[in-house]
This record gives sequence, C-alpha cells and structure tokens, in this order.
Amino acid sequence: MKKTPLYDLHVDFGAKLVDYAGFLMPIQYEGVSVEHNCVKNNVGVFDVSHMGEFLIYGKKSESFLQSVLSNDISILQPGQAQYNCIPNDNGGIVDDLILYKLDINKYMLVVNASNIEKNIDFLCSKNKNMVNIDNLSDVYSLISVQGPNSLNVLEKVFELELVDLKYYCFLKYEDIIISNTGYTGCGGYEIYCKNEDVVGLWNNIFEAGSEFNIKPIGLAARDTLRLEMGFCLYGNELNDEISPIEAGLSWITKTNKIFTSSSLFKRQKEVGVNKKLIGFEMLEKAIPRNGYAIYSSEKRKIGIVTSGTMSPSLKKGIGLGYVKYSFSNLNNKIFIEIRGNMKQALIVKTPFK
Repeated sequence: MKKTPLYDLHVDFGAKLVDYAGFLMPIQYEGVSVEHNCVKNNVGVFDVSHMGEFLIYGKKSESFLQSVLSNDISILQPGQAQYNCIPNDNGGIVDDLILYKLDINKYMLVVNASNIEKNIDFLCSKNKNMVNIDNLSDVYSLISVQGPNSLNVLEKVFELELVDLKYYCFLKYEDIIISNTGYTGCGGYEIYCKNEDVVGLWNNIFEAGSEFNIKPIGLAARDTLRLEMGFCLYGNELNDEISPIEAGLSWITKTNKIFTSSSLFKRQKEVGVNKKLIGFEMLEKAIPRNGYAIYSSEKRKIGIVTSGTMSPSLKKGIGLGYVKYSFSNLNNKIFIEIRGNMKQALIVKTPFK
C-alpha cells in the first residue's frame, strides 16, 4: 500500500488510517462532525496527494484534449482551470478531472487516484496527434486548504495577495501552483508542490493557521462536505456506464464540438435520458447509504442510492441517487429501503439546505 509524503505527520496527529485507492490515507482525526464543521466555519487542511497529475504538452495538445474531453477547453487562458470529464466510447465516463492550462499547448490534468492507470491507457489509445503525456503522479503532492479563513492563512504563508485570484484560476509561486478550487463548497485553495517540499509547506500552513485553530481534516469529512454540495464522486455517482447527461453534467458536455461519444450525448440532450441523478433528504430519522433501493410513493422500485450520510450541518439524512426520469421531479416523495424498512424522503434541489 502506498503512503503520501505526509504519512508520518498524520500518525503524529492521531489519524485513523484506511486503504483508499491503494493509499494509506487519514479518514478522520478528531471525528467527522468536528472536522466537517471546522471547514464549514473556519479552516481545515486535507492531504489529497493520492490524486494523479498528468502533464500534456506539444504542438497539438489543445486539439488532442478537445477530442478526448467533454468540456470546451478553447475558451481557457493560461492561469485558468476547468472541471471536465473523459468520456469513453460507450457514453460512460472514464474519469472526471480538473484541467489546468499552464501555457499555450501545455496542460495539467488532475485525476482520481483510483483511475490513474485507466486514464493513461485511455489517453494513450486516443493519442493520434502524438502529444506528450507525462504521468507525474508520483512526483507531486497536493494539499487542500478549505474554509472561510483559508485566504487569511495562505496570505501569511506565501505573502501574496490572493484575494483577487478568481474561482477556478491559479497562479505559480516558484515551483508551486496555488489554485482557487476545492471539493468542499466552503471556499479555499488547492496547492500543488514537489513531494520533497510538501512536509515543510504543511508545517508552514499549520504555523500560520495556529491563530485560527486550524485542523487537519480526513477524507470522511471531505465526503460529507462534497455530499452537502451535491458534488459527484467517481465510483459512486460516476462510472464507466453512466453518461454525464444522466449525472447532471450537461454543463460540462459541450456538443458544439466533436469528441468521444459526443454524438450520443447530443442525442441524449435532444431526446432525454431514462434515468437522472437526484438529491433527496430524509423525512424520517434514518441514514441512507450507497446501494440502498429507492421506491416511488406507490412502492415501485425506481432507482438506487449512490451516496448518503447524516449531514453534520443539517442534522438530517441526505443522499444522492439515480431514479427513472419520470420520477425525478423536485418535491416528489420517495422511499428508501433501509434494512427492510421503508423510510420516507423528499427529492430536493442541491446544494442541500
């Protein structure tokens, strides 16, 4: 099992460590609720160095990426980032990712740890333009500083004016990339650096954040935070058999260009899909979990839960799941089967409130 360069620090902080995508990662430190609310109301730090980084460069990099990514990257300027996905030949999703435009014909793709090898294989199979694809996943680390006080902490660390750095934009500071992105919905920054520099950076962040009672945050709170926002997670809401249209990602699926499965997605946009990703909140005291069956108000099975939890902020059960399209309207009452019992829920708009 792999370890990130910050592993020893996680042990020192008393982290509970688990296998996550082949890495021994901190799932929690003080507890999910404490960590969740720390990010929501203050500032917390995640080690997400298990994520993969690819460098794509060469004369035809833009045309290559336009042909394999769902979003339109031609609108990007250097210093801008973009949420994207890699569709497969059958209309499913190889992975979702963030694309960074480093320079003209030079890009960085940040991908999910569990899909690193699959992504490389797929991209290489489509590389008719002979662009350079370098897998730098074992070279770079990634720290995510999230929460309303993240700006105050990082301006002390880097002595930079980060307040003008717009959402989904980034800047370079020596060998470091500082990006106004994150997976929590609480505001914050993601910082990419070489492995040999990450321990020093982590320590500097905690020193600068001591006055804000900064805390290390595990992956469990990262999941509850993203779920409250209704963000998709690969392996739950997204996989090789689900289309971005079904997943509510039409906004990153631009069918005014030709890319893998684009004709299928164009047809899905025009005629509709059979199932749709919905958010729901429990109307009874119950916690939904991945794999639980979803039923209509007439007790017909109509779908399945993909993610669920007891929301630390809202103090009620919330979840995401796929249901037959005809049952996906907001405010529809549904039932979640939990250990043989039918628990009532309501389809709601995300982010959850």
